[in-house]
Amino acid sequence: MRQLFKPVQPAIHPERDQASYAEQLPSLPLMPYVYCYWQLSSLPALSQPFVYRVVADGCIDLFFHTRQPEAMYVMGFSTTYTEFPLDNPFNYIGVRFLPAAFPSLFRVDAASLTDRFEPLDAVVPALASGLTSVVAGLHDLSELSPVLDQYLTTILAQKTPATDNRLLHALDLILHAGGNLRLERDLQAGVSPRQLRRLFDFYIGDTPKTFSKVVRFQQLLHTIPTADSLRAGKTFYDAGYYDQAHFIKEFKTMYGLPPTIALP
Repeated sequence: MRQLFKPVQPAIHPERDQASYAEQLPSLPLMPYVYCYWQLSSLPALSQPFVYRVVADGCIDLFFHTRQPEAMYVMGFSTTYTEFPLDNPFNYIGVRFLPAAFPSLFRVDAASLTDRFEPLDAVVPALASGLTSVVAGLHDLSELSPVLDQYLTTILAQKTPATDNRLLHALDLILHAGGNLRLERDLQAGVSPRQLRRLFDFYIGDTPKTFSKVVRFQQLLHTIPTADSLRAGKTFYDAGYYDQAHFIKEFKTMYGLPPTIALP
C-alpha cells in the first residue's frame, strides 16, 4: 500500500511557525502497517500559542507528549481537518498507521474513532501501558524510533493480522485510481455494497466513497500544486473534481483553508 499511498500533512516552516516537524521510516517488518514515526516540537523562540492543523489523510495515529507519555492518544480516520492549539513548550511523538493497519493489528472498530481522538488506554489498554513503559524518559525521534520499532515488532510477532482480502482488493482499486473512480461501476471487489460498507466501517472508519475523497485530496497534495497552476491548468479536473466550486469546497473541508491561501 505504501507504494501507492503517501499521506501528506501541511509543511511546517520553522522561521514562520517557530516549530519543527520530522518523519522517520519504521523498520522493514513494520512497513506494511506503519507509514512513519513523527515528531512535532516547538522551537525555543516560540513566543505565542501554536495551532497545528492536521488535514484528512486516511490514517490512524497514536501520539503523546514526551513529558507525559502516560497520556497517549489515538486519532481516528478524519473526514475533515482538525486544529490542535498547543501550549509552549511542546514535543509530540506520533506513530502514523497506514489505512486499515491499526484495526487489523488491534481489532479495534475504526468507525468508533472516526473524527475524534481518544485516550489510548480506553481503546487498547495493553498497548497504552506497554508503550508508556518503553518510551518514558526519551524525547528525540532518533532515540524513540528504534524503541518503537522493537516494541511494535514484538507485538507483530505475537499477532496474526487479519484483513479481509476483499477489502484489500477494494483499497487497491481505489489507490490505483487515485480515488477517482465510479464506485458503482469500478469498485468490483467480489462483495455486495452493504458488505463492503461494513468492511470499510470496521477497517477504515468510513465509506468507500469518503475514503476515495480523501485519497483524491491527498493525491492532489502530493503533486505539490500552486494556486496559480490550479487556476491556469485546471489540475482539479485531472484529479476528478467536476468543477472549480466542487474542488474548492472539498479542499476547504479537508484542509481548513481555501486552496488560494493554503497553497504557495
